[in-house]
Amino acid sequence: MLSSFARGAFQSTMKSIMATSPRFLSRSFSLVKSFGTASYSRIGQRMMSEDAERQPMGDIIGIDLGTTNSCVCIMEGSKPRVIENLEGSRTTPSVVAITKDGERLVGQAAKRQSVTNPMNTVYSAKRLIGRRYDDAEVQRDIGMVSYKIVKRSNGDAWVEIAGKQFSPSQIGAFVLGKMKETAEAHLGHSVQNAIITVPAYFNDSQRQATKDAGKIAGLNVLRIINEPTAAALAYGMDKGENKTIAVYDLGGGTFDISILELRKGLFEVKATNGDTFLGGEDFDQALTNYLLAEFKKDQGIDLSKDPLALQRLREAAEKAKIELSSSLQTEINLPFITADATGPKHMLINLTRSKLESLVEDLVKRTLEPCKACIRDAGLKTDQIDEVILVGGMTRMPRVQQVVEKLFGKQPFKGVNPDEVVAMGAAIQGGVLKGDVKDVILLDVTPLSLGIETVGGVFTRLIPRNTVVPTSQSQVFSTAADNQTMVGIKVLQGEREIAAENKLLGQFELVGIPPAPRGIPQIEVEFDLNADGIVKVSAKDKATGKEQRITIQSSSGLTQDEIDRMVREAEENAEKDMARKELIEAKNGADTTIYNAEKTLNQLKDKKLDEAKINAVKDAIEALREALKSDAASEITAKMAELATAESALGEEAYRQASAEQATNNADGANKEGETVDAEFNEK
Repeated sequence: MLSSFARGAFQSTMKSIMATSPRFLSRSFSLVKSFGTASYSRIGQRMMSEDAERQPMGDIIGIDLGTTNSCVCIMEGSKPRVIENLEGSRTTPSVVAITKDGERLVGQAAKRQSVTNPMNTVYSAKRLIGRRYDDAEVQRDIGMVSYKIVKRSNGDAWVEIAGKQFSPSQIGAFVLGKMKETAEAHLGHSVQNAIITVPAYFNDSQRQATKDAGKIAGLNVLRIINEPTAAALAYGMDKGENKTIAVYDLGGGTFDISILELRKGLFEVKATNGDTFLGGEDFDQALTNYLLAEFKKDQGIDLSKDPLALQRLREAAEKAKIELSSSLQTEINLPFITADATGPKHMLINLTRSKLESLVEDLVKRTLEPCKACIRDAGLKTDQIDEVILVGGMTRMPRVQQVVEKLFGKQPFKGVNPDEVVAMGAAIQGGVLKGDVKDVILLDVTPLSLGIETVGGVFTRLIPRNTVVPTSQSQVFSTAADNQTMVGIKVLQGEREIAAENKLLGQFELVGIPPAPRGIPQIEVEFDLNADGIVKVSAKDKATGKEQRITIQSSSGLTQDEIDRMVREAEENAEKDMARKELIEAKNGADTTIYNAEKTLNQLKDKKLDEAKINAVKDAIEALREALKSDAASEITAKMAELATAESALGEEAYRQASAEQATNNADGANKEGETVDAEFNEK
């Protein structure tokens, strides 16, 4: 039990323990508190060791799994290349839907039908990933989305679509699968290896859940990289200059701020902060609430209970928000938004940029405190920051740019594409792991402190926030009661001083401690944090050598069995999707073949051709039409081949006939040229 883990008892025997192992304690604490230049080689060796174990082979794609949109990138030579999806867009909506026919749609196709199918269209699932249903943020989200958020038996927040429950990791996997498919279509071969980005302020549960999404999508996730860090990589890769930069990343669902030092290929994160529930979706919701209130005031009708109308409003709000980044006024025109006994109702509202800014001012200002905390943690003043990089679609909003400029005292840099730069940085990191990108070293940090609960329910940190990763930290504790033979260890993440106020990542027990007075046993607890920000914890009784280790599985995460099941489902769906694609292509090909065959028959109707061959073509057309009524791609393809054979035979006869006619005409022409015509000549 946790209360038995006694920090106080340990402190009471501090002098005796330090007398027996002073070097251990001093070394432990110096590692926590400082990483001097001498430490970089050790960190680099640890990172290279981790990377070597992963053995990346073949292409490595970089994926920005966004709340609103996602993007995939690949290194071509020494440059990152954003890959267009099959619709020709460089970003793909992070939207998943299931139609009434049971077809699963991902991306633009899912977004297009959301107005008519709002209950079965999931968006912003990234905000739910790695979260518990009872989390305050999830409860707030329930009132904002059109689909159903449900409580899983283990307390997770899942979504329900078409009567079936899906984990947020599964929804993310569907989007990642679309990114994988996009890359494979461009490269012409399958891809397994990927770097996936996450918000810098994601906790361990959310990072684990993102890795789970990658596994379900059939990807080998080589590295989880923080979004602001990825953006900094893309910004600074070719610059080769010494700079201190801030990356202000306000995306569709999350906000991050990171401060980095760039020194000739070394990218060192000094501090990071953020809010994992603040982004463009909140701006859209603020505007949607305003439109709902205006319509109710004008028409006396509450549209918030009408899913179809509400989805139209959300789309109109997002569109208006985007338009007001480049214009001072826009019009929201939604005809037939609803109807009552008096007839149909329409919405027509003129919206100014200043009105939008007044509606979202509180949201914009919510980004300021994390920025100030990040600057403090980095030990800097704003005038020591050389450049501020804007990342995320919301940074296109003029009011956001004004607030950033006022805070940092300089105009922000707008020379990167805020929608693509994160995926580009992920691809660059892939190039680093593969060895294609040289002389780039990335030193990231953990965004939140890691520690354990000690006696009295106190949170004791072993790895403070903004510690460079990968890292390994240890500390010695003791028992809180006499003759205690077992200690329970709760692993926590957060910044609150009371353990219960932080995120519980996992817990385990160390048993078999020899009975002794309290404060005598020495229990060494070690935290090992890898470059993905995922933690392993061990506890060891120094007297007996007994040890217990765990790799933290999110307390609200997927089990391995669940992941395996979802992988199988994804593979089965991939086969179904491929079969459906083949059927659609076969039907499209059949339609074209029938059209061309009938056109050929019409062109040859005046020719005296073999009736049997003409009838063979007509019969083949009818047979293909019958095959189209089935859902058997193989049958359609076979009938297409039969029609092609019949049409070819008819075409050959038509060609022979045309050749014969041409030969006859040529012969007649030659005879006419050889004829002698007698004529009389009368001289006048």
